[in-house]
Amino acid sequence: MENVLQGRPALLLVDFQQGFEEKEYYGGERNNPQAEQNAQKLLAYWRANELPFFHIQYSSVSPKSPLFPEKAGYAFKEELKPLPGEPVLVRSVNSAFINTDLQAQLDAQGINTVVVIGLSTEHCVSTTTRMAGNLGYHTYVISDATAAFNKTGVNGERFDAELVHQVTLSTLQDEFATVLTTQQLLQQLRVPVAGS
Repeated sequence: MENVLQGRPALLLVDFQQGFEEKEYYGGERNNPQAEQNAQKLLAYWRANELPFFHIQYSSVSPKSPLFPEKAGYAFKEELKPLPGEPVLVRSVNSAFINTDLQAQLDAQGINTVVVIGLSTEHCVSTTTRMAGNLGYHTYVISDATAAFNKTGVNGERFDAELVHQVTLSTLQDEFATVLTTQQLLQQLRVPVAGS
């Protein structure tokens, strides 16, 4: 059986920006404190193997947001910041495919598989994943290289970040994407295709 992770899957690093350190703005607490460390492992693998990847940056239109362009939080996290010449796509909506040329760049390179990591699981990661699936890409979300925040329900209930994360991933699994861990992804990438 063909492993769709063979070939040249693209890594989408969604919104690894300093503003997400302002946890109170986003819900008070987040899960997966190791998400950035796992993202570093994946980015290092993509760089070392010269695979395509895209840094995605959120440019909020709200001056109150930590991700407003004039604020320090707009910058990428130091450990995941782009190197000179690496592609950066900026948008002001949740999906990395809207108001960017991401789809055009993927299609021009013949890429049919994307791997989504970043912040936050319930917002831009989810929206980007759903759209990637709808556009026909083989889509993977890496559960321990993404993170969610606490949320308040419509009736005032409090949902902790881990619950939000797990429920969001469960709504993506099989319908829009395959959910893997960092280790599972790297193992699959290193498995040779039979007959090659």
